[in-house]
Amino acid sequence: MGMLSGLLKGAAAQKVIAAARKPENQAKAKKFIADQQAKRARKH
Repeated sequence: MGMLSGLLKGAAAQKVIAAARKPENQAKAKKFIADQQAKRARKH
């Protein structure tokens, strides 16, 4: 499971980084990151 979650985090990070390069997507990327952190916080 550890390796799989690492791959998923890497893929998500690449998506966010690619999106964050476009100014119009920076707000979306920030919202996405906040959503992911909220989900992670609820799990623990």
